[in-house]
Formats: sequence, C-alpha cells, structure tokens
Amino acid sequence: MKAIIGARVSTDEQKENSPDAQLYRMETYCKNRNFAIDKDNKFNFVESAYKTKRDEFDKLIERIESYIAKKEKVAVCFDKVDRLSRNIFDKRVAWLYERAINDEIELHFVSDNQVINNAMNAGDKFAFGMKLGLSKYYSDAISDNVKRSFELKRKKGEWIGKVRLGYLNVALDEGKRLRKDIILDPSREHLVRKIFEMYATDNHSYEAIRVQLTAEGLRSLEGRILSKSNIENIIKDPFYYGQPFSKKYGLYESYHPYPKLISKELWDKCQEIRTKRKGSPYKTLSRDFIFKGLLKCPDCGCSISFEYKKKKSGKDWIGGACTNSRGFHDKKSYVNEKVLLEPVYAVLERFEGISEDVCKELVEELRKTTEAEVTYHKAQVTRIRKDHDEIKAKDDRLLEALLDTSITKDVYDKKHQEYADKLQLLHLELNDHMNADYEYQTTVATVLSVAKRAKTIFEGCSEPAQKRAFLNYLLQNPTVSEKKLVFSIASPFNLILQLADSPTWLRDQGSNLGHPP
Repeated sequence: MKAIIGARVSTDEQKENSPDAQLYRMETYCKNRNFAIDKDNKFNFVESAYKTKRDEFDKLIERIESYIAKKEKVAVCFDKVDRLSRNIFDKRVAWLYERAINDEIELHFVSDNQVINNAMNAGDKFAFGMKLGLSKYYSDAISDNVKRSFELKRKKGEWIGKVRLGYLNVALDEGKRLRKDIILDPSREHLVRKIFEMYATDNHSYEAIRVQLTAEGLRSLEGRILSKSNIENIIKDPFYYGQPFSKKYGLYESYHPYPKLISKELWDKCQEIRTKRKGSPYKTLSRDFIFKGLLKCPDCGCSISFEYKKKKSGKDWIGGACTNSRGFHDKKSYVNEKVLLEPVYAVLERFEGISEDVCKELVEELRKTTEAEVTYHKAQVTRIRKDHDEIKAKDDRLLEALLDTSITKDVYDKKHQEYADKLQLLHLELNDHMNADYEYQTTVATVLSVAKRAKTIFEGCSEPAQKRAFLNYLLQNPTVSEKKLVFSIASPFNLILQLADSPTWLRDQGSNLGHPP
C-alpha cells in the first residue's frame, strides 16, 4: 500500500525542528509496515489547523482524491490527531473519516498509535473523538488567554489592531521583553492632519480632499491611492484625537497613550459638518431592484447597479451596469434585467419539471448518501426488537413458573415489574429511532417540495426585495459575463438537479456521493 504523510506546524517559529521530527517518525512507521512513500506524497507545511481556510492542507486532500478516483487504497499518515485538525467542525475531517470508514483510505496517527479504518470498534471511535475534542479545547484555551490579554490592553487604552494612517508601529527593546509602540509617521502626519483641517472649513467634499491630498503625495501604508471612503473613515475615526475605537468593541474605556494627531475640538467640528451634510442629502433615494447589491463586475470587482432606462419608444426598462468606481472601463455597458433573469427561470422550470415519481425516488436515493447512518439505524432497530423478544419470552416463562407454583407471588411481582420497566425503555428507544428516520425523510421531502414549487414561489413575490431574498437562497456566486448571468446553484438544490438529471449515474454511485469542501 502506498502512503501519504503530512507534517504540520502552526507558526514559522515551530518550523525549525518539529516538522523534521514528525517526518522521521512517520517515515520509520511506514517503513516498518512496508508502506511505499513517493517523494510527491510528502507534505510539509506551516498552517493553522484551527482556521477554516487551509490551502496547504487542501493540496493533500487533492492528492488523496486522485488515489480514490483510481480506486487505489492509500494510507494517510499524521504524527498525532492534532496535526490533522484542531477544529472538530472542519468538514475535511468528516470527509477523511467517511472515506476511512468506507474502506477507501486508512488514517494512521503514528504517535497516538491509532488507525482509522472500517474495522474500528466503538472504543476506537470514542478515543478518536476525544482526541479531536481535546485538540480543539487546547486551541480554545489559548484563544481565551489571548482574549483576556487583549481585554486588559483595551482597558489601558493600548491599541491592538492595525495602525492608523498617519502613525507607525515601532519595536521597543526593554531588556528581554520586546514591546510594540505607536508613533506619528513623519512622512504622512501633516497630510492626514490636513484632511481634518480642509473638511472643517465646510468648503471641501470627500472627493475634493482626496484629489488634492493625492496630488500632494498621500498614499496608504501599502502605497495605494486613497478612495473617498478612506477619507470619510479617517474623518470619523476618534483615534486621531486620542480615543481608540473599533467596530467590534466600540469606544475603549481609556484614552490611548500615543501622540494625538489633532485636537478634540477639530474632530468635533468635522463631525458637526458630517451630521449637517447627512441630514440634507442631495441625492434622491435609490429604487429597489431584484439584483440590487447581488452582482459584482467580473472585470474590476465593482458593484453592478441598476436603474430605469428609456427606449426610443418611451417605454421604461431596467438596466444594470458596473459602477466603474475604479475607472477600469471606458464607458458603461448596460444589460437588461429581463435578460439576466432568463437563466434563473430556466433553472426554476427544471425544478418545476421534476415529476412526483422522481421526487419519491430522490428521497430514497438521498437516503443512500447517508448509508452509515441508515445502517446504524437498522442495526439499532434490530437489536431493540431482539432484546424485546428475549425479555418478553422471559416474562412468559416467569408467568408459567408462577402458575406451576415454582415461585411465590412476591418473587413474580418483583421480577415482572423489572421486565416491564425494561420493555418500556425499549419501546421508548424504538420510537426515538423510528421518529429520527421519519424526520429525515420529512426534511428531504420538504426540500424537494420547495424546489419543485420554486418558480411559483418566485413569481408570487410581489416586491423586488422578496425576489432578491429568494435568489440569495437559491443562487451561489452570481456574476455577469458577456451580458449573461452566471451562477452556481446552492446546496442542497444543486444535488437535487444533479440526481434528477442523472438517475442512472445516481444508481451506479450508491452512497459514495461525498466530496471534500
């Protein structure tokens, strides 16, 4: 059997020694078990196992998929369970576990001396679950300590976020302790101060300030030209007069200990002007449209806004075009809202065309995608019924013993009550399993019902906001390409169409429909 080995550390500081030690242990382990390791099957990366985004780990998943596609069983090795993941809710862990249970791969944890495969017993599964839980607890405990430390810093007014424009982070060497401090940026502080001074005159808009300060050389910390929203955010930020503020925690309890770039009076004057301008808007309220706020331009990433247009005949139509706020396009190119809706209606009609017979078949086929749960359910029902029959037989024999005067009435009553209690518990347990099976089928049937009536529901929405909410529920990553709406269908509706369109493929696949996220 071939092996894939993965050595992971969380930070660059750990990279010096830990990965080599992990690789040595796993290579020795594989050699002792005659597992072959190709050079391309060694993965060594620095990445947190606590976060959802794990690009390096996904490369390892892709390699595993290639072996599964060839129906070649492979041993996937990690040093310990916590090298696999510190997040029990990571879908990749569930995917690997299912592949191992289905005998497509084996998971080997070298230092933990544990193998995950289709031969696991209940104790092995419990041990694996405990190790995953303890790994997450360790990370959560560290996270709690960091949060408490940051909370203390906020109480002191110490800034823990990204440094503001007009300031710089510097490192202060205090003996063995390295501490970060914040100072004024000598190359930018006068330009940032000028933003407040110009706005306080009430003679300059955000755009006018942006243009003038850009001409004078003001750039972001990354070297980019500032936008109008950047100018507005600077003017709103109380950090510049000494009061730290964050969107998550609001105003800090204390003023910060760093140099103040402006006075509180200048900041208050700017807020007074902002409030006055906000109270007397010069733009009319925008109208609501079905795709409002849903679409981005694939070329420049700006939003696609919609408005009413007039044909030569005088008839109104709704058109959408890129806002071009970044100046990427030469001119606006509008696309008709009705044209964008055409592929949406095509999908809705596909749902509407699913027959009742196919719906019934899909309920059963979708049940097969959770074969492990179904098998467990059937085994539990069989066990309960067997236990029920055995206890009932014992109770019958007990009654015969009473009638034969082999036992006294007191002995019979005590034992009969014991059997009756056990039978009652078995009845309750059986009902729980039957209800769980019924609830699963009901949920699947409900999703199918919504899908089949999707066109009726969409057309029944009287307001654009309602139609937009429905599209948000159904569509995934919608965008516009060559004046056409391009999107994928959100789960689980994509699976319904996939299965309804390919019933032969569905029956061939059985329960192996899972795939990594």
